[in-house]
Amino acid sequence: MSYLDNLFGPQADRLSRAMTKTADRQSLLVNNLANVNTPGYKRKDTDFNIMLEESMDNFDEVVANRNSGAHRSETSSLRLDGNNVDMEYEVMSIATTEARFNTLTELTSRYFSGLKSIIREGH
Repeated sequence: MSYLDNLFGPQADRLSRAMTKTADRQSLLVNNLANVNTPGYKRKDTDFNIMLEESMDNFDEVVANRNSGAHRSETSSLRLDGNNVDMEYEVMSIATTEARFNTLTELTSRYFSGLKSIIREGH
């Protein structure tokens, strides 16, 4: 167990990793959108889904299972030029991922506010 885990508990690390994976996915989706007119470009995405309902006991197992296929390219094409980026799908995915990141940010803020409250009560 690391020093930060001892200080803040494993939840802070889990939230941090979830935010990092969400930001990574956002970067891939934005890159897809930037290449919407690049002939032959194949969209990239991750299989990582943050499951807030999952038990915190098996969080690491869930992350390992969902992240095993980390970055993947899809080979089918939507257009004659070989590009398979669907602008509507990318924009929708970006909005969904942004909402997920905002939720994680709020959860992180609440977590640290709770710790702050506990520390103040200890005085």
